[in-house]
Amino acid sequence: MRRIGRAAKRIGRAGIGVVLAVGLYLGLMQLSGNVHEVIPGELYRSGQLSGARIEQLSRTYGIRTVLNLRGRNPQMRWYRDETEAAARLGITHIDFPMSSREVLDIDRIHEVIALMRTSPKPILIHCMGGADRSGLASALYLGFVAERTEGEAGRQLSLYFGHFAVPVLSKAYAMDITWDNLLIDKMAMATPAQSSVLSVSR
Repeated sequence: MRRIGRAAKRIGRAGIGVVLAVGLYLGLMQLSGNVHEVIPGELYRSGQLSGARIEQLSRTYGIRTVLNLRGRNPQMRWYRDETEAAARLGITHIDFPMSSREVLDIDRIHEVIALMRTSPKPILIHCMGGADRSGLASALYLGFVAERTEGEAGRQLSLYFGHFAVPVLSKAYAMDITWDNLLIDKMAMATPAQSSVLSVSR
């Protein structure tokens, strides 16, 4: 019994260590702006950045479009800072409001895909934290613009970027539902041969 007790304590300590490590990682990621390269020279994702940080990324990666998923907010300092930086740097700035708590309908999905397909590259996609809305938009780009596999695209919605995909417990699970609904719709429209390929590619 003592051995079992000691083993349980070790497991408990290990579990606490993992939780603390994950928490530290996510905290540092948010402090850094949650900036990630999705496709080199083509697509980048982040949380809300200052105008100075946008300028830094523009110099480093040659950003030509900023896709703001928080929507137009001219009364907010962050928005003015962002749009002023974009104007100063000659970057195209696009507002596409999304909520991480609401499932996107198919028309809105097609709209954001079309925006990303036609916008000057490289694109920087951002929301507030860079985990949920940015994750969905990045997945849509990979899957339907860059035509990568569904598995690769779907990994943009993962804990690595700070996204928690837990039904009921996760307020941003609507992003996962949107992605899954789109895959179901895609499978329904495919021919039998295409459907088998899509299933394997996941």
